[in-house]
Amino acid sequence: MHTLPIQIRFNDVDMMGHVNNAVIMEYFDLGKSAFLTSVGLPPEEGDFTVMIVHLEVDFVGQIHAHDLIEVQTDVVRFGTKSLTVEQKVVNQKTCQTYAVCHTVMSGYLRSEGRSAVIPDDVKARIAAN
Repeated sequence: MHTLPIQIRFNDVDMMGHVNNAVIMEYFDLGKSAFLTSVGLPPEEGDFTVMIVHLEVDFVGQIHAHDLIEVQTDVVRFGTKSLTVEQKVVNQKTCQTYAVCHTVMSGYLRSEGRSAVIPDDVKARIAAN
């Protein structure tokens, strides 16, 4: 599992006094990007990459301005051309879960503009993380 601490910004908090749900989606994106970079697959580089084709989010708690949070990212399933990522935003001190996201990502070749099989070496690097 990959963990990314998140600093809550002043603008992340809405009129309800908690981090806005749309901002939490940004946290998930930061977690996915950091995870992919950590396994040698930075989203902005290379011909082969992965792209989001489906996501589901459950918001289960409120995040407030001074909460210490992190995004936990793990790949929970591999297909031939896809992988499923599970992410959680959790409190670093209490381990309370605030949101859970399941994302299906497809292998993609930029040069050909089409989906692609996830190479075995990429699966191995991800599985080792």
